[in-house]
Amino acid sequence: MWEPYKKGFKAYLQLEKSLSDNSVQAYLRDMELLTNYLQESAALKNPADIKLKDLQQFIKWIAELGMTASSQARIISGIRAFYKYCLLEDISKTDPTALLEAPKQKRLLPDVLSFDEIEKMISCIDLSKPEGGRNKAILETMYSCGLRVSELVNLKISQLYLDVGFIRVLGKGDKERLVPIGSSAIKYINFYKNTIRVHVAPTKGNEDILFLNYRGGKLSRVMIFYIIKDLAGKAEIKKTVSPHTFRHSFATHLVEGGADLRAVQEMLGHASIITTEIYTHLDREFLRKTLENFHPAFK
Repeated sequence: MWEPYKKGFKAYLQLEKSLSDNSVQAYLRDMELLTNYLQESAALKNPADIKLKDLQQFIKWIAELGMTASSQARIISGIRAFYKYCLLEDISKTDPTALLEAPKQKRLLPDVLSFDEIEKMISCIDLSKPEGGRNKAILETMYSCGLRVSELVNLKISQLYLDVGFIRVLGKGDKERLVPIGSSAIKYINFYKNTIRVHVAPTKGNEDILFLNYRGGKLSRVMIFYIIKDLAGKAEIKKTVSPHTFRHSFATHLVEGGADLRAVQEMLGHASIITTEIYTHLDREFLRKTLENFHPAFK
C-alpha cells in the first residue's frame, strides 16, 4: 500500500535533494519503521489520512522499543522530510508533523584532543612499516583539514592542489568545497604518494584514490576507526577517540584560536551554521577551564 509512496520518496531524496546513498537508506528505514507500526496497530492508512495523534502514538511506540532521544529525533526528521515530499506531490493536503515534538535531547559535548595528544598519537606510528607512512599522512590530513571519515577514504589524487595548499573535498550531498591544507600534511602526503603508494598496484576503479590498502583497494571507514583506536591506545589516551574526534579537535582549536565561525562552517562543509555553533559551546567550556586553572579567584 505504501510502496509507491516510498519509491517516489526515494527518487525525491536522490534526485531533488541529492542525498548520499547512506542518507537515503536511513530515511527509508524510518519510513519502514512507521509502516511496521501502522500494520501492527491495524491502522495502515494512506499518508493523507495520518493524523498527529497517530504519529504521537508511533513516537511512544519507538520509545518503548528502547530508542534513545537522539534516535527518536532523527526518525521524526525522516518523517518530516517524507511529508514535505507528500505536500510537494499533492499526496497530502496537510502536514501532520507540523506540531509533532521531538524529545528533548541532552547535548553531550564530544571529547576533544589537545594538540599535544594528537602529536603523541602521530609519534606512535611505526614509520618502519609501509602502512606507517600512509597512516601518518592520514592523521596529518584529518587534523589539518577536519575531514569526515567518508571524505578521507574517498579523497582522490586529482583533488589535491598541494602546490597552492588546497584540497577539493566531496562532502555530504555531493557538495564540493575547497579546504586549505597545512605544510605538514602536504609533506607527508607527498612522501606517501611518491615513495610508498607507487609500489602498490591499485585495483580497478581505485587508480585515483589517494589512500590505499596493501591490496590496492580503497580503505574502509572501519579501518580508519581501527587505526585511530590503536594509536590512541599506544599513546595511552583515556578519552573516547574516533576519526570524528580529529574533526572536532580541528574545529575546536580553530574556534579557540579566534577563527570566524562562518569560516569554520565553510571548512567543515556544514549546511547550517547551527551545526557549527556546537564549537562555541566547546569554546566556552575551554574558557571556563582556563579561568579555573589560571584565575586567582577560581582557586
